[in-house]
Amino acid sequence: MSHSLGMKALTPREPDEQGESASGTDSRTGGVTIYAVAERAGVSIATVSRVLRGTATVAPDTRRRVLAAVEDLRFTPSRLGRSLAERRHAASGIVFPDLSGPYFAEVVLGYEEVAAEIGRSVLILATHGRVGAREMVLDLASRVDGLVILGRTVDDGVVRDVVATGRPVVLMARPPVDGAEVVNADNTTSAARLAEHLIDHGHRRVTFLGDEASSPDTHERWTALCAALRQAGVRPPTRPARCAFDEEAGHAAARRVLARRPLPDAVVCANDEIALGALLAAEEAGLSVPVDVAVTGWDDVMASRYARPSLTTVRQPMRELGERAARRLHDRIEGGSPSPHHDVLPTRLVIRASCGTHPQEERR
Repeated sequence: MSHSLGMKALTPREPDEQGESASGTDSRTGGVTIYAVAERAGVSIATVSRVLRGTATVAPDTRRRVLAAVEDLRFTPSRLGRSLAERRHAASGIVFPDLSGPYFAEVVLGYEEVAAEIGRSVLILATHGRVGAREMVLDLASRVDGLVILGRTVDDGVVRDVVATGRPVVLMARPPVDGAEVVNADNTTSAARLAEHLIDHGHRRVTFLGDEASSPDTHERWTALCAALRQAGVRPPTRPARCAFDEEAGHAAARRVLARRPLPDAVVCANDEIALGALLAAEEAGLSVPVDVAVTGWDDVMASRYARPSLTTVRQPMRELGERAARRLHDRIEGGSPSPHHDVLPTRLVIRASCGTHPQEERR
């Protein structure tokens, strides 16, 4: 997997630059090149590539000549040769708002595993909220065959600009944009179930930690949680306690929330990292979780099950999100269905100790 954004796009070069001799062999390896096959068959290298890949209609006679030349010359196609012939880069790009944290790590691992399987390099760009994010994304798009954009790294106008170039685009963890594939995890169903679980515990003063304005996923969780509370006759929080999505920010936000009176019954966090910070803030304030306050997270990262108390959370298929995005992008690059898909992967409420013993369990 390549992380370098200084990598040059793979473009056709003169034969001597590629190490090819006039005889159609590679001077570095002595192997036969696609140019020799094209010359023997009397066709272009693009036609040779189409025959070998079977991705387009080629006249039967032409196909026979190309296959005969391949057999006569004992030609073995290389990935670089195919890329040059097809005017492709043999690389895809993926854009993140940030690369820190277990969520992004799992998504990248899933994406890279599929990219390696299909033989495509990966260029990664983390925007970190930079002012020049638009130009950075457009520059990356010019050097890859397709692009995955996660979250609110850039606005919809930039996505449309990339789509307009003809580059396939897959959006992840954000709303649809015309012409782009979308791969999301379900936020609304599990957020509603989480609200019901807290209500069943008797919790009525619920607060929410996380910046719903900067994350479409978090906005969906916040909206669904409030709707479920309202439907059950419980007054939802008027606004979230906004904070970044890391443990340090969660710790600072939770300290402010837990200093309020009356104390909230439950602190619902936009992700597990925020929740881990909230657990620490509760301990420092002399509060017992879950006796004094319940804490919940989202993602189900590994640390959530080993925290004390272990964290009630929502498990989302982080690695599968990356895998699905990579496969959708590959399908579009290879000329798959022209109609974009909108995949929504299921999530699941995972109940652990940070909400306490459920009243039904006590009755049993």
